[in-house]
Amino acid sequence: MSAGTLNVGLTGNIAAGKSAVAELFRRWGATIIDADRLAREAQQPGSPVFGAIVERFGPGILGPEGGLDRARLRDLVLRDPDALADLNAMVHPEVQRRRLALLEDARLRGDRIVVSDIPLLFEAGDPAEFDAVVLVDAPVPVRLQRLIARRGLDPATAARMIDVQMPSARKRSLSDFIIDNDGDEAALERAAGAVWRVLADRA
Repeated sequence: MSAGTLNVGLTGNIAAGKSAVAELFRRWGATIIDADRLAREAQQPGSPVFGAIVERFGPGILGPEGGLDRARLRDLVLRDPDALADLNAMVHPEVQRRRLALLEDARLRGDRIVVSDIPLLFEAGDPAEFDAVVLVDAPVPVRLQRLIARRGLDPATAARMIDVQMPSARKRSLSDFIIDNDGDEAALERAAGAVWRVLADRA
């Protein structure tokens, strides 16, 4: 990135609180690029990614309106590591292409801090492309309870969603900043604010 634009990767395992931190960073002035939103856009009916997914998994993963039944697709790939790998191989290159285009747009505008919110940064991305990597983390029991309480998932599905991701202990050693989110919203805001101040000083 050019001088004056800090390229930050933000990640965290499911239900750790990454989206809440992204919203705080946005409030404090960051440009946020949401990889999940880009993935949803890339999978819209009529897109090449959509066609590849239907070809791989069959029409049974379509909902009544003709789009992807995300819950059905999620359940399928959670039970089959090869299916999950295939899905990621279809989706992530297009997400990366779109993300880099938005990143370049932000650079040309002269945005000071660009934060790419990427759930699978370590699994499917390259941490070395960022000036700093921020990990949001919380203990597994806390994340499990959040999935059950906030998303209405049954415990077995919630546990599978946690198990398919790289353990956060490995990610902690690879991250430049760690925001622990095992307390209340005020504690999270304080922890995120401390990291933000360092990032702002670097920008």
